[in-house]
Amino acid sequence: MHTPLLTSALLAAHTTGIGQYWHKLSDPTFKGIYHVNAFDLAMMIPYFLVLFVLATYGLHRYWLVYDYYKYARNIPGPPPEATHWPRVTVQLPIFNERYVIERLVEAVSRFDYPHELLDIQVLDDSTDETQQVASACVARFAAQGLPITYIHRTNREGYKAGALENGLKTARGEFVTIFDADFIPAADFLRRSIPYFQNAKIGMVQARWTYLNRDYSLLTQVETILLDGHFVVEHGARSRRGTFFNFNGTAGVWRRQAIEDAGGWEHDTLTEDTDLSYRAQLYGWKFLYLPDIECPSELPVDMNGFKAQQARWAKGLMQTAKKILPRVMRSNAPWHVKAEAFFHLTANISYPLMVLLSTMLLPAMIVRFYQGWFQMLVVDLPLFLASTCSISSFYLVAQKELRPKSWWRTFLYMPFVMATGIGISVRNAQAVIEAIIGKKSEFARTPKYKIEGKGDSFVTKNYRNKAGWMPYAEVLLGIYFFFTVLYAIFNENYATVPFLLLFVWGYLYTGFMSLGQTYFAHLRFGVNAPEMRPASSGAPGF
Repeated sequence: MHTPLLTSALLAAHTTGIGQYWHKLSDPTFKGIYHVNAFDLAMMIPYFLVLFVLATYGLHRYWLVYDYYKYARNIPGPPPEATHWPRVTVQLPIFNERYVIERLVEAVSRFDYPHELLDIQVLDDSTDETQQVASACVARFAAQGLPITYIHRTNREGYKAGALENGLKTARGEFVTIFDADFIPAADFLRRSIPYFQNAKIGMVQARWTYLNRDYSLLTQVETILLDGHFVVEHGARSRRGTFFNFNGTAGVWRRQAIEDAGGWEHDTLTEDTDLSYRAQLYGWKFLYLPDIECPSELPVDMNGFKAQQARWAKGLMQTAKKILPRVMRSNAPWHVKAEAFFHLTANISYPLMVLLSTMLLPAMIVRFYQGWFQMLVVDLPLFLASTCSISSFYLVAQKELRPKSWWRTFLYMPFVMATGIGISVRNAQAVIEAIIGKKSEFARTPKYKIEGKGDSFVTKNYRNKAGWMPYAEVLLGIYFFFTVLYAIFNENYATVPFLLLFVWGYLYTGFMSLGQTYFAHLRFGVNAPEMRPASSGAPGF
């Protein structure tokens, strides 16, 4: 008795847009007519090669998550109670940081470590009025009995690495802890971390970063998710498995002997911290990651500063890969250590590949459309899932570990996380290519403005970054993908539209944010707009 109703329903579905679309996909009329030609091969071979490489690095993210859970028991327990407290040198490298240097020195002055065992160095390479602010701050705290000295260099040879190496010439500590200008270490930082060095094999311990201004804007929310993924899953998986991982340049403590055994600070890469980390671990020193010891820091609040930071990290890691990977592969380290080192140091090759994929998506879509939907479903979809969905799972795991009650809110931010990763790919691709071809650039620190909450603003603060030509390229790519979305809609290829919209939003967001924050000081795109100027010596971090 229901047969007429069923027939009517099927007929209605067939006449609707969905029914017509399904009929088009499943219609076998032209099956077998399509024949591959030279042009299609010229497009599809590089397309699938790029997609395959990106999928491989995506699968590696899954592997990190697997290692994170498989070796969950391999976490450092509480250290034995300290019976002897060694002398510690605290190095504070700064460059044009007049807004935050006093906050940093004040935080260090509150250390509950015995002051007679402290040796605090403010390593100042500044070229602006930070010199007067920092020297006056040091003099004030020194008069109060804090063992602190001010060391200023008139040149920036070696940049941060050069400043740290120069400080070691007069350092008196058996251990060295380093804090960048935007960090605020807790008073018990040293008392909690130093006892782990009672194990004579430990060369460095790294604390986990937290963020003062996480809720400041959409951009800082995205940055938090990105960095949490690194500090929770990447560091967690590598340290638990026993593979090499890196000191993050700040909020960590080194055994001075480990620095010297590794050859000291070197400045032939922009990530001197990762470079020294690998050299020390190749020498035989063990590293500890201590996620329970947190160190608050300030996130970049402007798009130009964020992109400069990411580009510096991308270029520096590729430079370190060229320098260090051959040594790793020649070493007697286990195969899994070598494999993880390869994926860690070369991961940023995905940025130029992402840009290349971006330019090939439209012609590839045209070619694949005429090859048929079944091939796209069976071949393209798994590769896209491997290269894109792994990002989501990677960062969701990190948030679930840190915020078990509210981690589900991260789902709302994942489209913005993926879009931002796509948006910064142009700048990072340029940085990676420069590293591959050996083009040198200066170390550019990320401007800090003492932004700790939503009520703070940096509109009237100095340090203006120039946008350059890069934002225009990003905007053009955004427009290009807008027309790609239109093509997909007109050809009823609706399944690709959400993915393509990530490219539209990512490129337009980063491009217009950079331009707006450079040329229109009061333009708002989710953050307070900055007013910055370049340092007299500066250069350029997914």
